[in-house]
Amino acid sequence: MNQIQSAVIAAFRQDRSEPTQVVARPTIETTIRAVPGVQISVSENLDAVEAAWRRFEPDAVSTVFQNFDYLALWQRHIGAPQSVTPAIAIVRYGGGILMILPLAISGRGLLRRLTWLGQEHCDYLAPLFEKDFSKIVSGEKFATLWHEIIQLLQTDARFRHDLVELRKMPETLSGHSNPFMMLGVTANPSSAHLTTLTGDWASFYDQKRSSATRRRDRTKRKRLGESGEVRMVTPRDEAEVRQSIETLIRQKSAALKRMGVGDMFTEPGVRDFYLDLATNPRTQGLVHVSRLDVGTVAASVNLGLRFRDRYHYIFASYDDGDLSRFGPGAAHLRDIMARAIAEGCHEFDFTIGDERYKLEWSDTETRLFDYCSATTVRGLPEAQLLRWLTAAKRTIKQTPALWSAFQKVRTAAGSLRRFPKS
Repeated sequence: MNQIQSAVIAAFRQDRSEPTQVVARPTIETTIRAVPGVQISVSENLDAVEAAWRRFEPDAVSTVFQNFDYLALWQRHIGAPQSVTPAIAIVRYGGGILMILPLAISGRGLLRRLTWLGQEHCDYLAPLFEKDFSKIVSGEKFATLWHEIIQLLQTDARFRHDLVELRKMPETLSGHSNPFMMLGVTANPSSAHLTTLTGDWASFYDQKRSSATRRRDRTKRKRLGESGEVRMVTPRDEAEVRQSIETLIRQKSAALKRMGVGDMFTEPGVRDFYLDLATNPRTQGLVHVSRLDVGTVAASVNLGLRFRDRYHYIFASYDDGDLSRFGPGAAHLRDIMARAIAEGCHEFDFTIGDERYKLEWSDTETRLFDYCSATTVRGLPEAQLLRWLTAAKRTIKQTPALWSAFQKVRTAAGSLRRFPKS
């Protein structure tokens, strides 16, 4: 019987009907046998790892969603109230940090999950790692490293879990292979899409859109202008930023209801998280909020993230009144892209989702992958169910006829919920 099996059986046998009474240690640590010189420590305390994380982050391979401030705000507003326990694993080698894995334990009762921290509200999930990581830890050795991290987590009641569920992991990050691709991952139901920004806005726009499309765009913007001055506004005052995000949430919630999709902004902490993200002084350099105003109407609102030389298009909304006929959201998107080019961005990332408008602009597809595995017998049924559901969802989303039919049924069901029979 190997060590992994022993850890699984020990975790299964332990009676967890009541919390184990242990004195919580700040960190747990171990030395990796398969990779000489590598040590791992795991902490639940974000304050304890903040300084090391901030030092490592600027030069590490990562995405915007592994930014310390982003995840710290998520944990404050969403994670902590839901009893999510951070499990921040730091891999060190030769006195320096080699990798940071922002993990978390969620779930109560009999089934506990190991996920990425902030998994539900991040479009990309990944570790932060040194550019030369693969030279020190090869793909085969990473699989061993991961299993030893799992074993270490299972030795502490705070981090013990039955199921590993890691979602939305990019195949590559900034040209570097994601080490987690070595773990037997499966394709996520969706991909992500981005476009390379070249030249100035005029030349880029001419390259991406046909003359007929550009002519339609001009006509629609002219029609918008008949209702008032059309201008993109980037609010700076905290009160105006907050008001803009409130408008975005209101417009987005209405759109989700029309589509028959659950409104994420009604979930505990989500609204406060995005309001804090947009107004917090620590994230001012990360977040971009803008509106397309038509006269006195906020016809479209956007929340984006700027990370290194990439602009991330996160949330966009539009007013569903008479102005919606003239595409204020599309006009706003073009203004945002023009601004991104003017400010030196080299990539415009539409993030996760295969919507048609993204495909029309994009030149690069980012394939995303999931990893799901049981670590105790308790987790086996759930792991199998999750794998089946993911495969079914991908089949539907990647088959145009099935996806179109699903969307129609979903919208119709949403209409019935909004307008119940008297």
